[in-house]
Amino acid sequence: MKGTKKGLIIGVLMLFALGIMLAGCGKSPEPAKPAAPKPAATQQVTKVSVGILKLTSTAPIFIGMEKGYFKEQGIELDPQWFDAAHPIAVATASNKVQVGATGITASLFNMVAGGQKLSIVADKGREQKGYSSSALLMRTDLWDAGAKKLEDLKGKRVGITQTGSTFHYMLGRLLETKGLKLSDVEVVPLGKLSSVMAALQGKQVDAVILNEPNITRMEKAGHGRVVVQVGDAIAYQTSAIFFAPDFTKDREVATRFLAAYIKSSRYYYDATLVKKDGKLVPGANYDEVIGIIAKYTGAPAADIKLGLPYMDRDGKLLESDIQTQIDWYLSQKMIEKKVSSAQVVDMKIWEEALKKAGAAQ
Repeated sequence: MKGTKKGLIIGVLMLFALGIMLAGCGKSPEPAKPAAPKPAATQQVTKVSVGILKLTSTAPIFIGMEKGYFKEQGIELDPQWFDAAHPIAVATASNKVQVGATGITASLFNMVAGGQKLSIVADKGREQKGYSSSALLMRTDLWDAGAKKLEDLKGKRVGITQTGSTFHYMLGRLLETKGLKLSDVEVVPLGKLSSVMAALQGKQVDAVILNEPNITRMEKAGHGRVVVQVGDAIAYQTSAIFFAPDFTKDREVATRFLAAYIKSSRYYYDATLVKKDGKLVPGANYDEVIGIIAKYTGAPAADIKLGLPYMDRDGKLLESDIQTQIDWYLSQKMIEKKVSSAQVVDMKIWEEALKKAGAAQ
């Protein structure tokens, strides 16, 4: 009797265990949770120092930092904040920062002519037809008196920031489109943008080169009127991404950095620069991008919206314009000796990064 009872208990336990096993086999496995975003497989996270200014044209870098695009490529960005363009070029050429993001000026080409090395690899802002960025403004009283064309600048005082600056270059090239030369006007270097605007307001100069949002400010205040948008007269690569000599040699990390930059450039372009029927149409992420730029620059959103510079969607440099700039600065004796664009431009890294970033979506 005891044996029979014991056998029954064992049998019941075995059936119960078998039921649990069968029930388990009948269940569908729970779906795997998506993995958190990681740097590319097997890549070691690499810290990269970047010399930047708190300008709207630095938007792709700000976006890449905020959206994690550099981290996706195994890059930990180390931003180094500067107050002016030239020190960034100096720091990049001397390997004090690995990447520089700044304007292209005569001083940069003089550095190269003097034996220093750096590589221009990508777009960071340009003057493009149909996009407001920089312009020549005539004093309002002179405009009202009939001085409304570039040809009317002859004999007049024109305010710029510094000799050899991007504004100096813009003025010279604009004059040439109408058969004039820099010697046909009195160029007045005033240093800061605020000084340029004050000189126009105080009638110490007759015309100025300015960028947005300062163009709109001067017009609204009644101090100046736009004669011509620079981008409508000339195509001009104003700013770029530079790589330091040592960083250029590290092709694998350099390519990863640019792949992230390309992704960021696409995000910026789609949010701010798409046109429909000839007019700019804010993209789905427009407000987000304005907010990101405001966060890193400290500028009011209203000002940012007025001064969103044109950039190529893939961050592609307007390569042909670099030699145009060199030749012009040389003709004006602002460069000490002849330099070839081949000495400063490296498009191969960008081409590899474009492959890594994938086709445009």
